[in-house]
Amino acid sequence: MNVIDLKEASLSRLITHHIGSISREGQLILSSEETRVSDDDTERYLKSYFLDTLKTDEVFEFAHSIDLSHNSVYTLVSSIFADESNFIPLSANLATLLHESSTHPQIKDGKLSIVIFNQIRYGDELVRAIGLFKSETSVPFLQLHETESYLAFGHEYGFELKGIDKACLILETNNEHGYAVLIRDTAGKHKEAQYWIDDYLHVQPSANEYNLTKQFMALTKDFVVTQAAEEFMMSPTDKIDVLNKTMDYFKINEQFDKEEFTDTVFGDTPMKESFLEFDTAMRVGQPPESNAKFDISARAVKSQNSVYKSVLKLDKNFHVYIHGDKSLIQRGTEPDGRKYYKIYYENEA
Repeated sequence: MNVIDLKEASLSRLITHHIGSISREGQLILSSEETRVSDDDTERYLKSYFLDTLKTDEVFEFAHSIDLSHNSVYTLVSSIFADESNFIPLSANLATLLHESSTHPQIKDGKLSIVIFNQIRYGDELVRAIGLFKSETSVPFLQLHETESYLAFGHEYGFELKGIDKACLILETNNEHGYAVLIRDTAGKHKEAQYWIDDYLHVQPSANEYNLTKQFMALTKDFVVTQAAEEFMMSPTDKIDVLNKTMDYFKINEQFDKEEFTDTVFGDTPMKESFLEFDTAMRVGQPPESNAKFDISARAVKSQNSVYKSVLKLDKNFHVYIHGDKSLIQRGTEPDGRKYYKIYYENEA
């Protein structure tokens, strides 16, 4: 996987438009001139505001259900890359598209900054990039004014440097497959967030080692805690055992092989067949062997540690962390109905 490094990035061009929410009868106000940056320090702060919170591991790409050429943001960005002289009118088209997508009642008004960057490192290359950044949350800040005889406090409203609300950075590489795209959206999985990623950008995760590793581990966990738990009447320790085997497989191996994985984790059992059917059903529309073999991303495995916590929660009294052989823990019920777990060990730490 090509490493993306944003440290050397330099800001080349910038324009900012006002995007109102249609559901709130907010206006679209388009700028006719590029946004001015007053000095080098301000440019440095802007670069930090736009880029510092982007995750360079999770790479996306533009997509469309019919053909990539029907993705409006993709085609407009491609036109800017091809001819920067049309930067201002094409940026207005990008702003208009976002305004037309801002129909959910929870969407906030904001400022859309469209930026051209140079010197983005992508593997061994230095490439240009176009950034789409929406600032929605302004906060008050204090200013201290000094005169010859006294000091006075005042206040203004502005954007916090801790991170942009919504961001999309499109690197000028892999353009025939939808570019390499980095995404940020502080709204997370809320319904109003879908307009940025799904309605406006129309992006999907790229098939790189980070995304493939993360997706397959998430798919396996979903299978264990939903379908398998019900279909095979799995106890909590049974579920933890399968999750531990999954995590061990991804930690030990550098390359993923689906056949080897299913044999290792599920063995020759009905659960293996059920998992393969579940995997196929969850990837409708994808090539049958799209996740059959890939390089394992150690960073993606690490990101799943919290999701794969092997914790047995017993009422509000105990949390038992299980990392190994499930045969060392046995479940039972006393004659009076009280439930218990019996744990065997060799050494006490």
